[in-house]
Amino acid sequence: MTTECKDCRGTGSITLSEKECPDCKGGGKQKSISLDKLSEKDISKLMAGGMKCARCNGTGKISVTEPCKTCGGRGKFFTCMICGNTITGKGDLCENCAKKPLIHILGAECDTRELEVGKTYEGKVQGHANFGVFVDLNPQLRGLIHASNINFSPEVGDKIFVEVKNIAPNGNIELLPRTLKEFQVIEIEKQLPRRKTTELSKYLGKLVHLSGEVIQIKQTGGPTIFTISDEDSTVQCAAFEKAGERAYPEIKSETMVKVIGEPSMRNGAMQVEIRSMKQLWGGDATGIKEQIERAIDKRAEPHDIQFLVKSEVMEQLKPSMRNAAKLIRKAVFKSRPIIIRHHADADGITSAIAIERALLPLIRSVGGSDADRYFYRRSPSKAPFYELEDVTKDLTFALEDQERFAQKMPLVVLMDNGATEEDMPSMKQAVIYGVELMVIDHHHPDGTIDSMVLEHVNPAYAGGDFGITTGMIGTEIARMINPDVTEEIKHLPAISAVGDRSEAPESELYRSLVSERYKFEDLKSIALALDYEAFWQRFSDGRGIMNDILNLGSNIRHSQIVKLLSDQANMAITEQLEASMPNVKTQKLPNGAILNVIDVENFAHKFTFPPPGKTSGEIHDRLCARYNGQPVVTIGYGPDFAVLRSRGVKMNIPQMVKELRSEIKGAGVSGGGHLVVGSIKFVEGMRKEVLAKLAEKIGAAGT
Repeated sequence: MTTECKDCRGTGSITLSEKECPDCKGGGKQKSISLDKLSEKDISKLMAGGMKCARCNGTGKISVTEPCKTCGGRGKFFTCMICGNTITGKGDLCENCAKKPLIHILGAECDTRELEVGKTYEGKVQGHANFGVFVDLNPQLRGLIHASNINFSPEVGDKIFVEVKNIAPNGNIELLPRTLKEFQVIEIEKQLPRRKTTELSKYLGKLVHLSGEVIQIKQTGGPTIFTISDEDSTVQCAAFEKAGERAYPEIKSETMVKVIGEPSMRNGAMQVEIRSMKQLWGGDATGIKEQIERAIDKRAEPHDIQFLVKSEVMEQLKPSMRNAAKLIRKAVFKSRPIIIRHHADADGITSAIAIERALLPLIRSVGGSDADRYFYRRSPSKAPFYELEDVTKDLTFALEDQERFAQKMPLVVLMDNGATEEDMPSMKQAVIYGVELMVIDHHHPDGTIDSMVLEHVNPAYAGGDFGITTGMIGTEIARMINPDVTEEIKHLPAISAVGDRSEAPESELYRSLVSERYKFEDLKSIALALDYEAFWQRFSDGRGIMNDILNLGSNIRHSQIVKLLSDQANMAITEQLEASMPNVKTQKLPNGAILNVIDVENFAHKFTFPPPGKTSGEIHDRLCARYNGQPVVTIGYGPDFAVLRSRGVKMNIPQMVKELRSEIKGAGVSGGGHLVVGSIKFVEGMRKEVLAKLAEKIGAAGT
């Protein structure tokens, strides 16, 4: 290893003074010129005004120097190959290490080009013959100690020191045994230029040097497969000890390694057959890691897009959206698994699938055709927040993958949930295990979770409200991640707007964008089909069916499945409302609002579609039509919960939840949601008190 001398700046000499150039006498121009020896270029220079003096390069002065005393005139400091101390003299070893004989250990990738006659090497006895002893210097090189040169019989497998006596033209290596009591060990590696993963196709069947980060380790029934990532991409590297036995057990995930091996094509993909692999330490590891980080940071920059519609709120939110897109792209390039957790309704589903459609091609391009099986998962959440049940599943899967494949802990992207205090218990648990979190939501934030997440994209932080749906935001972020998916996902914001009953100006703009292909009733049917299918899918992502509902596959199948599911959903809603509507109790509050309450536990079908929240929403829609132009609030309640829907009443449900919690002791009130749409939980025995206080607060709200 070498470092440049700071005193002489690597020149090996110190300038003492300057004196007049003796050749040009300080003029800087050449005095005597032989024309017959000049080239055409030199003649042109001469005609243009003379030629510079060769000795002083036209300065008229020359420097008076002496050798640098600091580095001994070498310009650089050399460190000893054995102990790492600075060498003052010549050679590769310091004075102390040079006193002891050297034993060379050949790396597995070395061949005869790394062997030198007269040097001593460590070997392993491979076998005996009448004419001598065979010794392996590494897995590639085997030499022979002739019987006439050895007077003892070592055991097979014994380590032995041997001197290379001769290397024949046919590659045969003649060895001599050596016995040493004191010695220095030095490892010999094949010196190859570092290649990038994207360059490997040029070197098929040749030995290459690859340095990068181990991001995944899979043990197969045969070799161990290490996935290595560098600045450009990833590649699988195979090492074989014994069938099903872990090769290089000392190599762990997220370590920097140097691999020497042979690239080849296997099943249509690049694979490197490992000759040797070692972990990099110190400056070597840091240098490579910094190069990779810089390159990935540059590649992760999101695409600069124009939004599909004009929106002042989203323009204000654009820096936050760009950062979210960059963090997601960076996770892909660093091969960090990504989990998208989304609310299981039309808005949550459209937002998550928009990101999914942008991500999958990117993940496959980086990690191979099956990479999405290991580095991506989408999971719906029944509640509009990150429940403990959700984080438990995410951590269980992540820890299993870490154990089986040595993968990094994932980036969890919470969509259409994650913005409130209710998410904190799960987030705290995730952070303990090294999970990275991001929130993309339009529920009213309370600021409690922001310190826990890498980014929180929320229209409330840009002067907007829940009318800007997560589906709108998610689709635009998806286009920043991968603009190639724009055409296939540009109808998703319109579906989310209709499904979430958005009345924001952006809702009309997104619907107009796709109006030639999707009428309002079409969007309404798709949103209803999503809600209906999500209810039966439970905790499955239902990728295939959801893609068909969203017209991301066969257009014929899309039409058929949407009609079938929306018809079934409407039939179920009709049956539910026939049972529920006669049992709605209505009263007029002091502020003039019409309050409607329904006991969905006793006057609605349970464990079927529509669930209590959807049932309350459908009842609310019909009552809004009945009391057209008047402020209306609907509460659907059960033994320990209440679902609220409001039109024309200025409520703040998250704030009301906080007040109820402090005002009614022993009720265990929790919940939240949007300002005028949300849910509240409480203990069953305090239901009457909570509902009475809730009605009082609604009656005091502005209209």
